Amino acid sequence: MSKPSTASGVPDELQRRLGVPDAVVIGLGSMIGAGIFAALAPAAHAAGSGLLLGLAVAAVVAYCNATSSARLAARYPASGGTYVYGRERLGDFWGYLAGWGFIVGKTASCAAMALTVGSYVWPGQAHAVAVAAVVALTAVNYAGVQKSAWLTRAIVAVVLAVLAAVVVAALASGGADAARLDVGSDATFGGVLQAAGLLFFAFAGYARIATLGEEVRDPARTIPRAIPLALGITLVVYALVAVSVLMALGPQQLADATAPLSDAVRAAGVDWMAPVVRVGATVAALGSLLALILGVSRTTLAMARDRHLPHALAAVHPRFKVPHRAELVVGVVVAVLAATADVRGAIGFSSFGVLAYYAIANASAWTLTPDEGRPHRFIPVIGLVGCLVLAFALPLASVVSGAAVLAFGAAAYGLRRAVAARRES
Repeated sequence: MSKPSTASGVPDELQRRLGVPDAVVIGLGSMIGAGIFAALAPAAHAAGSGLLLGLAVAAVVAYCNATSSARLAARYPASGGTYVYGRERLGDFWGYLAGWGFIVGKTASCAAMALTVGSYVWPGQAHAVAVAAVVALTAVNYAGVQKSAWLTRAIVAVVLAVLAAVVVAALASGGADAARLDVGSDATFGGVLQAAGLLFFAFAGYARIATLGEEVRDPARTIPRAIPLALGITLVVYALVAVSVLMALGPQQLADATAPLSDAVRAAGVDWMAPVVRVGATVAALGSLLALILGVSRTTLAMARDRHLPHALAAVHPRFKVPHRAELVVGVVVAVLAATADVRGAIGFSSFGVLAYYAIANASAWTLTPDEGRPHRFIPVIGLVGCLVLAFALPLASVVSGAAVLAFGAAAYGLRRAVAARRES
């Protein structure tokens, strides 16, 4: 199946406006978001004193996924990410399954981020605030991807400043204890893997750079630079935050925390910083939500172009050069979920779908030839195996619901193909 045209003047073409700095910022806005404010506690509950081991496992898998995605995105610089790569390298079904897993999983992530905004801004009206946030950010995305990049840059700056303040406060306090970093007998192999799967939720934002492949200038150069750079910065930030919070609270207190970064600054004796952290968490969740809506709408656009979703969603706005119908539909669906869903269940469900998505990305990267920029063979192998292991190490409810939704998507694909074949005959 041919790739969408990128010739100038084509009505349904997206405009290439993003350079390396903008692409890195969008990746950072997707990764350095609410995940680091929320994921540490459930990860510590799963891994105990093995939390940092879980973070390391998640980072290795994320690196392999990022490398595979970067090589593929440079080869196929079109909107859709692994939906496009799977389709071109493995066949139509695998591309469809990757796109389905991404859209479903990341739509759940959007709802989780929106509800995080609501719970920090106005806990008593969390659902109403969440819906308002979705409406506002959908409007920002509708106005054009450059405006989204500028807003994301501001959000990333605020969040990094807050996280830096947390790290300094926690490490400078008299209560910080390096012995709390030691790995004890409470760290089990299964618990470390489950923590890695949960922490992967916070790493997966580099896909946003790949899904914007049709809006990046010189994608063969920009994407392979932007993805590892964004991931490397994020890993350093996460490691510093995790170490400082562990030293301030210890694994058990961290596992029991509902707002671990706020608790860390309180333990450090700087209670006045707790509201600042609260604002940082809110801004971070807004940044993640902004980039998530951006990425889901682009994958929806790519699948609509190939008629796996209603073709009307493939329309590109003549002025703003964005997939406006896809963005509006995604915004409506996320708003409905934000009004009705539970934030905790959405995280595990999202992780399962996104890990399945990256498993297909690694399988696709394996098929690249040296002339096509194939990564070293061990990278897609470790990435593929790591994604599958982490997906099935997640809590049982997440595995069951995630597998059921993927199976439903596969069944819908088979039914559509059977109906199409009957019509042709």
